[in-house]
Amino acid sequence: MKGKIAVESSLTPVKDYLSRKGYQVECLDTGKKSSGNLQGYDAIVVSGMSTDLLGMENTKTKAVVINADGLSPEDVAKELESNPKA
Repeated sequence: MKGKIAVESSLTPVKDYLSRKGYQVECLDTGKKSSGNLQGYDAIVVSGMSTDLLGMENTKTKAVVINADGLSPEDVAKELESNPKA
């Protein structure tokens, strides 16, 4: 089974593509100002539109964070596949 991935809600094509590839994909809730909602994910995919998208500059997570700015859904999947933690 592939990893559990949180994807920013504005990245619908990425969410759909990763789901088809077998990843467990959930919408990243950027409205919450707590890092608790980041626990349990293997990777987090963000749009890169804001340097502090999650509302915290000191968010701690063991998840791989991928900035999808300028990447196609296929490119994001390649990033995930090339990272052993995702």
